[in-house]
Amino acid sequence: MPLIAHSKLPSFERLAKQGETILSIERAQNQTIRELHIGLLNMMPDPALEATERQFFRLIGHSNQIAQFYVHPFSLSSIKRGKRSTLHIEEHYKTFEEIKLQGLDALIITGANVTDPDLQLAPFYEQLKEVVDWSYENVTSTLCSCLATHAVLEFKYGQKRKAVGKKHWGVFPHQVIDRTHPLVKGVNTRFDIPHSRFNEITESQFEEAKAIVLAKSPIGVHLAVSPDLFRIVFFQGHPEYDSVSLLKEYKREVLLYLEKRTSDYPPFPSNYLSLQSRAILTEYRARLINKTATIKEFPEELLTKTLDNTWHDSASAIINNWIGCVYQVTNENIKKPFMQSIDPNNPLNLEK
Repeated sequence: MPLIAHSKLPSFERLAKQGETILSIERAQNQTIRELHIGLLNMMPDPALEATERQFFRLIGHSNQIAQFYVHPFSLSSIKRGKRSTLHIEEHYKTFEEIKLQGLDALIITGANVTDPDLQLAPFYEQLKEVVDWSYENVTSTLCSCLATHAVLEFKYGQKRKAVGKKHWGVFPHQVIDRTHPLVKGVNTRFDIPHSRFNEITESQFEEAKAIVLAKSPIGVHLAVSPDLFRIVFFQGHPEYDSVSLLKEYKREVLLYLEKRTSDYPPFPSNYLSLQSRAILTEYRARLINKTATIKEFPEELLTKTLDNTWHDSASAIINNWIGCVYQVTNENIKKPFMQSIDPNNPLNLEK
């Protein structure tokens, strides 16, 4: 949370010049500290629906131990669901109509399991566009994850995602490009993020959209912001992933191979498994192919104990910065996105 310049101590002015968030007494007195209401549009398929809830809830909860958060999950009726997930959504989720009536301070939109580059083929395309259009006019800031980033860049900026060929899958090192933006304050200048995607928005496409790239890796951009520098935050990776998420994905890929729904046995996720873990999985693969083992013997419990998480602290720091920025500019009235003095075209009053 920001410091208040409550005296003429020179360090306040010096820190402000260095890019730290320092509020004046006047600004602080006009800022209402209340709970934040954050929407979570969960578009993940049934097997990952509840896990994705927990991942984002955990990321939000770990980000700030003082503020209070109400997280409101909802989904889209155009996404086909099984019986169990349908009941879960009916019992625990709100509808988009209820979300609109209530209002939100911030919104997170998850990815979805659509591998075709053409997003217009997705059954939820029009419904998602409706949510995005509403959020831009009524929510302080919207954070987009993976496919949601691709969709918003198509909806609002005319940038269609492109297939990457070989799937970007694993944990990859990233470098902060713009160290002055409040979203990356206090974040390591180099950090890891998991990726799991067949498609991308390239760096040149972000630039064509006038979006500002904040962090990227050898496989492309991870973190960027809309031209106004805050109202839309773009993730292409998955900082919300648990330590075991990629291992569970690998297990699902093995099952698809066994069911002959894919012709190739899956490769290992990059930069994720230790040499010992790779050896265990290589031995398991040999037994599986020789039909001396089944998917039930997949060594998930054994391997889980060996997995490292090299991204959660940076992910929490970025989410904490995002929430802090929302706090600084959101209106006391949840139906209004900004305080009266805030310029919607530059909510954080940053140099462009």
